[in-house]
Amino acid sequence: MENIERHMPDSFNLPYRIKRLADLAQNLWWTWNPEAARLFKEIDELNWDLSTHNPIVFLRSVDPEILEDLIKDRYFLARYDRIVREFDAYMNNEDTWFRNNYPQLNKEHIAYFSFEYGLHESLKVYAGGLGILSGDHVKEASDLDLPFTAVGFLYTYGYFSQHITEDGWQEAHNVEINFKDLPIAALYDSEGEPIKISVELPGRTLWARLYELSVGRVKLVLLHTDLPENTPQDRQLTDKLYISDLELRISQEILLGIGGMRALDRLGIKASIYHMNEGHSAFLSLERLRQLIAEGKSMDEAKEIVSASNIFTTHTPVPAGNDEFPIWLVDKYFSNYWSELGLDREGFLNLAKVKTDWADEVFSMPVLALRLSEYRNGVSKLHGEVSRGMWQGLWLDKAEKDVPITSVTNGVHTGSWLARRIAALYNRTFGPDWINRIDDPKLWDGINKIDDAELWQIRFHLKRKLVNYMVNRARYQWAHNNVHPVQTVASGVLLEPSALTIGFARRFATYKRANLIFRDWDRLMRIITNPKKPVQIIFAGKAHPSDEPGKRMIQEVYRAVKDARNGGRLVFLEDYDMNMARYLTQGVDVWLNNPRRPREASGTSGMKAAMNGVLNFSVLDGWWAEGYNGCNGWAIGDDTEYDDLEAQDAADAASLYDTLEHEIVPLYYTKRSADGLPGDWIQQVKECMRSVSPAFSMTRMVKEYMTELYYPAMLGAQKFED
Repeated sequence: MENIERHMPDSFNLPYRIKRLADLAQNLWWTWNPEAARLFKEIDELNWDLSTHNPIVFLRSVDPEILEDLIKDRYFLARYDRIVREFDAYMNNEDTWFRNNYPQLNKEHIAYFSFEYGLHESLKVYAGGLGILSGDHVKEASDLDLPFTAVGFLYTYGYFSQHITEDGWQEAHNVEINFKDLPIAALYDSEGEPIKISVELPGRTLWARLYELSVGRVKLVLLHTDLPENTPQDRQLTDKLYISDLELRISQEILLGIGGMRALDRLGIKASIYHMNEGHSAFLSLERLRQLIAEGKSMDEAKEIVSASNIFTTHTPVPAGNDEFPIWLVDKYFSNYWSELGLDREGFLNLAKVKTDWADEVFSMPVLALRLSEYRNGVSKLHGEVSRGMWQGLWLDKAEKDVPITSVTNGVHTGSWLARRIAALYNRTFGPDWINRIDDPKLWDGINKIDDAELWQIRFHLKRKLVNYMVNRARYQWAHNNVHPVQTVASGVLLEPSALTIGFARRFATYKRANLIFRDWDRLMRIITNPKKPVQIIFAGKAHPSDEPGKRMIQEVYRAVKDARNGGRLVFLEDYDMNMARYLTQGVDVWLNNPRRPREASGTSGMKAAMNGVLNFSVLDGWWAEGYNGCNGWAIGDDTEYDDLEAQDAADAASLYDTLEHEIVPLYYTKRSADGLPGDWIQQVKECMRSVSPAFSMTRMVKEYMTELYYPAMLGAQKFED
């Protein structure tokens, strides 16, 4: 195999004694190890915050005198040595879950494709929930030591920064990313030339340069097209996520699927199975077919081999939300490709052609993935049911219940989202190895060992930390952004840590109904402005720049937030990102989620909140339909299916108000002990942590993928090996 050189960002001027800080900075392991992150913070807290928690930028900017003082600080050096030892032990550990449970699969390898990866706020190659899930999946693959390589894009701008005008309108701002500020390795061949791959597009060759990101033990291969040999249009393909222009979008997806396959080949990575996270990467199946046919396989043989080793995960519960391309565009981009598959035009189009209710025949990316994958899954039990109904037309010989689409309910990566103080509490309660047993329900039977007063104190600390975060943000905006005073109030400066606080943070799409709680304004005002039992609601989230209804919903929410009648109890935080998500999911008391059932495939923000002791108040959709047990939070409405959207909204709003007014608020404020503890509330918090933490952990999820999908696919792939 060719020797590949990896050029990391410029070296740092670190004293020899603490030179391994560079190793920590260049591997994202530190992002889910709070003590490692705290090590950087302790060097220079102000600079750490100014660097947006980016250790590459931070280590370049820190005052050399501070570093020289550190090597004389025996307490810092002791922490540094311990964390470096932990990092080395993690990277070199051979006593891992995968090796212990699947020793016979030591030659197998998983390739994972996704359009975005939410790994840390300083690495803007993510937009929202899909990316966060992918990032968590990669981290857990590292923790469990799966033989795993991920593939995605290195974006020039990433997802946009959000600014809310005085009138509540979302403005999108793109800031160019300096790759030298990221922990990514530029890949070079043995001649010292940048490693590139190419794919053919109509009338031109598209080139992509390859980079690599270390996520613990796992490598994430990233493609980037802003190269002088590309056309101006093609240089834009890795500018931003989710480009609306159809020609750019199909080019992106060709690059991800076909180009991603060629990237793995170029790096000598031989995968045995391929996991497509959503349909964006489905073109990889075509490239796999092409390669096998070039080796002499017939189309039928190639399809059998590809399908047996493909896994496809769908995240979209409505057909209109799936990627589709008009037939003329597929003709334009694949007319020279289908001959390499031994197919004519009709045979090629039939791989993914469907008739929709809202358009003529289209080429559907999820259909392509479904038809060329033997293993298919939704991301919750309910979403699995919805998906079987959506795609029954592909299996006309089967009843809906027998459609071969299963489900693996999403989870969240505990180390990335659990508050440090709660992690320390678990260390004391369950022992320091608890995180390796997080998916064992028996572990959580000991939750009642936790002292009520201590848990309440931690929860109050996290809420106070959230309020301080909002106040500091508002102060900065007031000083630097020339905002209106009302906007400062809308940023949360009047919030009280002692008041019941509800969080609503997610992508602003209309089906998520961020405005549902405003349906009866007068009743809402009576609830939140009660002087003895006040309620605070914090909103955050972005709408896609092309989603006009979503932006109008943000405007509606923001205008409500600015209404003086709410007394500063309604808040909107602009520019929602992973850092803000941690503060919110750790610091609020209740997590609100009220999409139109069954439009929420899974949702994961509520899982992050629950593991931190935040109670969910949600529609019985996605994961909550199987997570709610009647004692660990509250349900909005029931499982009734509505054809009339207005009737659904009215029923859900009534349930929301009734539950909030008559159950949630009284439980929080009344039945207090002599020392001020709401005992019944705390018991519900404990039940929430006990029931949600193991069942909706990323550990459980990735193990389930391994046992239910990856392992059978590996066995299927082995049948075709020479």
